[in-house]
Amino acid sequence: MSTGENEQGLQKILDMSRLISIVVLVLHFYYYCYRAFEEWKLTATLSDRLLGNIQRTGLFAHPYNSKYIALGFLVISLIGARGKKEEALKFKTGFMYVLTGMLFYFLSWFCLRIALPVTTLAGLYIGITSMGYLLILTGGNLLSRVIQLKLNNRDIFNTDNETFPQEERLLQNEFSINLTAPYNLNVKTSRRWINIINSFRSLLVMGSPGAGKSYFVIRHVITQHIRKGFSMFVYDFKFDDLSVIAYNHFLKNRNRYKITPEFYVINFEDLSRTHRCNPLDKENMLDITDASESARTILMGLNM
Repeated sequence: MSTGENEQGLQKILDMSRLISIVVLVLHFYYYCYRAFEEWKLTATLSDRLLGNIQRTGLFAHPYNSKYIALGFLVISLIGARGKKEEALKFKTGFMYVLTGMLFYFLSWFCLRIALPVTTLAGLYIGITSMGYLLILTGGNLLSRVIQLKLNNRDIFNTDNETFPQEERLLQNEFSINLTAPYNLNVKTSRRWINIINSFRSLLVMGSPGAGKSYFVIRHVITQHIRKGFSMFVYDFKFDDLSVIAYNHFLKNRNRYKITPEFYVINFEDLSRTHRCNPLDKENMLDITDASESARTILMGLNM
């Protein structure tokens, strides 16, 4: 399995490979533009001694040897490159960057044959080669990200990496609530079902204001339970949004009830649109304590 330690270790190897690539390229510039570095007073005895030891390895036997090695370490460092996900990434763009960079990177050698001052030639050569190096780096990074996105499409997640196989069966019983919604999987849109088999075990719906709690969940709880012949107590905080839904479905499905229920509305803010009721049921009050507790509860609720 891929762990954080493995990813960190791999990233360190890739960073080290890129650093080696840059160091080899800098040594290449130093060796083949040595006269310019002398005029710029950027040489030192220690660096010259080190460069002589490296020269004996055959790294600078041919001008392109060091360039090939720097390019090889650069390619290694681009394996598994990551970045911001963009749907517009294409192979064509990455190849264009790489091909243009290759031309600058390898053909820059001919700049050293132009009859110009040493420092000018060195600056021109270093600039063109560095530009080619950066273009190869940019194009290789794009290609690596495109390849990674293409490979990810073969796993269980879809192209957006936002979904997974979900329940597509409709599971119903006399108490169930069944919510449907589309979802994408393997570049295909399917319909899923959220089956709440036993809503009496409690149902909690959480979301920020305007997230769609009432639209996607609450209204279906009301309509489906009314169709199954349940009586309901609906607390309509935004009266009359849920009340209209409940009343219309009650009218459509009242024939499903063995005993036809009544529809009542209690509205403390608009008394012209409310039924009247007495919450102090005398049959359930056995003594003065029950009456005082009921009255206290009602008054505290109204004062909230």
